[in-house]
Order: sequence, then structure tokens, then C-alpha cells
Amino acid sequence: MGSKFDEQLKKIKGDVIELGELAQRMLKDSIVALESQDVKLANKVYTDKKKLMKMDDDIEHRCLQAISMYQPMAKDMRIIGASLKLITYLTRIGRYGKDIAKFVKELADKTHIAKLVSIPHMGKIVDSMISDALIAYRSEQSVDIRSFVDRDDDVDSLRDSIFRESLTYMMEDDKNIKRCMYYIMVARYLERCADHACKISEKVNYMVTGKRVEIK
Repeated sequence: MGSKFDEQLKKIKGDVIELGELAQRMLKDSIVALESQDVKLANKVYTDKKKLMKMDDDIEHRCLQAISMYQPMAKDMRIIGASLKLITYLTRIGRYGKDIAKFVKELADKTHIAKLVSIPHMGKIVDSMISDALIAYRSEQSVDIRSFVDRDDDVDSLRDSIFRESLTYMMEDDKNIKRCMYYIMVARYLERCADHACKISEKVNYMVTGKRVEIK
């Protein structure tokens, strides 16, 4: 039974990583599509949602099946518990990518204001947080919580900066209102994705160490 469970656990982890990479790619591609006004790429992100949701459902089913069949304990149970949490956070990240992709068509025929303000830079920070969280999960290594705290603070500051800068452009010319409102929404979505990356890092840390930490 042990070898069968180990095989099942390995499969679960591999599929969580695959889901995470899909969600990360959806978010990253949505920002690239927004920046380059690439409607075709945005459409691909939007259609990837079906695959994302199916993977979420399949992994959840296998996690619950593994618990009922093998009754894992200690770290094995923490891995399955973390995996159940991770697929929720990762699916939400992918869905935010889908939501951003929806904006691309609306902005495709309009020149970006101030080169999308700080959105591309913000996106890169969030992407690095997701990457580090997934690497820690794959390798079963504790995460550098301080690094996540610092980057989360940077993302929050950029969100506020984008809001203020967008508001200024809207006040200067009412023709900028629609574009800047989209920018503010994208910044909010990215900020939420950073929060999800922080939650993933918390769960991975607990999975590895058995100790709980909270990123505030």
C-alpha cells in the first residue's frame, strides 16, 4: 500500500505543479497581451480557463480519494492538505489572468497611457512570487517569508501608485477615464494574485515544517 500511496502522492504533486504553471502562464500572458495589445494571445488565455477548471476538479478528487483510501498521517497528510489549498489559490490566479485578458479587446485600438503606468513591472514582481512559491512546493523546501513580505509590500505600493497616477490622467482628460479604470482594475487583480502567492507560501511552509506562519 505504501508504494501505491507514494505513487499517488507524486502524481498529485506533479499535477498541482502543472496547474500552477498553467495559472502562472495565464496571468503572465494576459499582461503581455495587454501590453502588446495582442487580442489573439488574450483569447488563448481566456479559453485556457476550461482546462484550468478541469484540472482543479480532477486534483481535488484525487486528493480526497487518497485521504479516504490511505488515511495518511504527519507530513503526507500536510502535503495533501496543502495541495487542496494550493489548487484553490492557483485557480484564482489563473482566473484573474482570464479577467485581465478580457480587457485586451477593449483597449486594443487605443494607445496606452504612460506605457501602462507601472503594470508591467508589477506583473513581473507577482510572477516572481508565484515562481518561488511553486519551486518551494516542488522541492519541499521552506520559503523565505521575509522575501514574500517585502515583495507583497512593493506590490501594494505599486497598486496605490497606479491608482493615484491613473486618477491624475483621468482628471486631465475625460477621454482617459475608460483606459485608466481598466488599469486600476488590473492593478487590483495583480495585488490579489500577490496575496494568493503569499498564501501559497504560507501553506508550503506549513507543509514542510509543520509550523504556521502568516504574512500580514
